[in-house]
Amino acid sequence: MKKYLILLAIALCGLPLMANVPLNKSLGDLVNYQLQDKQLELKATFGEVYLTFYTPQVVRLQADKEKIDKAFSYAVVTEPGNVAVKVEDKGDHLEFSSADVIVNITKKPLRFSFIDKTTGKVLNADDKSFGISWIGDESTVYKTLQPGERFIGLGEQVGDLDRRGTERVNWNTDDPSYDWNSDRIYSSIPFYIGINDNGLYGIFLDNTCKTRFNFGAANDRFSSFSADYGEVDYYFIAGKDVASILNSYSKLTGFMTLPPKWSLGYQQCRYSYYPDSDVLATARRFRERKIPADMIYLDIDYMDHYKVFTWSPTKFSDPHSLLQQLKNIGFNTAAIFDPGIKVEKGYASYDDGIKKDVFVKYPDGTYYTGQVWPGWCNFPDFTNPVARQWWGEQFTKTVNYGLTGFWNDMNEIAAWGKAVPELIEFDWEGHKTSYVQAKNVYGMLMARSTYEGTKKLLNGNRPFVLTRAGYSGLQRYTAIWTGDNQANEDHMLLGIRMLNSMGLSGIPFCGYDVGGFGGSPTQELYARWMTIGAFSPMYRGHTAVSTMHSEPWVFGEKAEDISRRYIQLRYRLMPYIYSTFYNASQTGM
Repeated sequence: MKKYLILLAIALCGLPLMANVPLNKSLGDLVNYQLQDKQLELKATFGEVYLTFYTPQVVRLQADKEKIDKAFSYAVVTEPGNVAVKVEDKGDHLEFSSADVIVNITKKPLRFSFIDKTTGKVLNADDKSFGISWIGDESTVYKTLQPGERFIGLGEQVGDLDRRGTERVNWNTDDPSYDWNSDRIYSSIPFYIGINDNGLYGIFLDNTCKTRFNFGAANDRFSSFSADYGEVDYYFIAGKDVASILNSYSKLTGFMTLPPKWSLGYQQCRYSYYPDSDVLATARRFRERKIPADMIYLDIDYMDHYKVFTWSPTKFSDPHSLLQQLKNIGFNTAAIFDPGIKVEKGYASYDDGIKKDVFVKYPDGTYYTGQVWPGWCNFPDFTNPVARQWWGEQFTKTVNYGLTGFWNDMNEIAAWGKAVPELIEFDWEGHKTSYVQAKNVYGMLMARSTYEGTKKLLNGNRPFVLTRAGYSGLQRYTAIWTGDNQANEDHMLLGIRMLNSMGLSGIPFCGYDVGGFGGSPTQELYARWMTIGAFSPMYRGHTAVSTMHSEPWVFGEKAEDISRRYIQLRYRLMPYIYSTFYNASQTGM
């Protein structure tokens, strides 16, 4: 036996090393440069870089190891302004500046640092050895850790508000078991604020592929951000404080649309209230017990066999009458809408979707199908303007019934098996791309399609849209909640941190499931959660099937009384809350 092992070892030693394993490769040196229409174009040994001031405080940096693609953005809604800029050649470096920021560009090697023009202090600087680099197709920007540097933002991410010493991944994932250490959940906001001894700044990496942010995790040398594919495309934002940076970021990605006032009150949800008599009985009980509430939700059981844009002929036989009766007692109604369209001839939305050719396809032209609640489904391609318009038109019947709230779920995309093939193709506004680039933006574009379609159908009245998945810019169309949390103290506290982080990332309208979605809270936990939830931007009680109901009276008189008093306080504060939302719609705060 030993003889054979020796022969095997000799044979293995004779095998060649794995070929074509990429090593880290940076831009190299500056070769030449030119200022073209206020854009500084730099040619490097291994690639090129464009620098563009959007405002005196905001500069965009694009880099690629080949040629830069001036592609559109689903997140950014502004164009570069008429900013006075200047380029000075200082021998070993260039200075590209506006009235507020100097971009210091060393020539050998080509590296970038951003300097506050007033103080002369370096706010942010490339690592001198690595800077902008590639390992194969993955691009990474390495930044020197500044003295005393801390990091906040990244939207819906778990853990402490200060991200120092951690790594976070942006890859929209349906994870109902997330905890304090999870590194990827439902939405992706690749924007953060750095705070150090020299000042503070923001960075927005506009790349919808899987991205990673390392804030000094497992090293004491650098922070970094990377993308699996695509060019480096980030915006550096200078500011005197967090508020001014948020304002600049919101100007880039769009301000929140002012939501309907009734959506700022208390909302009641369960998976699921059915039949229609149960919905009405629950709403009336709020009135009888003098507990204020403005919205009630319908989860998937209102549909005919979970087929989106349908109503169950037995459990919800007269939706117009139901919604009108709820309206008469002061309730607006929201219903859930998932992206999966059941593959079933004779089902109107499926037949029309096939006719209009709006579904996502494999590269060979056949439709992608995945299993969700109704069974095998096709999925609209929300990167196609035709599909977005088609989706909006599908709400016509439900809006005519009286629906005013539209809840978008399962839009990560979530499908049984949790492994949507990455080769499926998307229109991408006529430019074609794969799921690798489309995944993180899919939920936001679904919310956009919902918002644009329902607003048109509501004749200018403001719809309430809620999404589970999203990307930077989602605030223009929708509120967002933290997905399937759990009924325990950790998740109650984690939810507060996540909402704080989203507020620090340009998303004012956000919430969590008060009481916890999975499991049943104790009386004490429920009461405490209701008191805390009263001060969140979105105030919704929600719980899952096979758990206790989450209406205040379920947990006894003491919990009901506490809940009533805090919900009433919420309504007494409504003038303040509404004016604060208006302020957010103007400033991004």
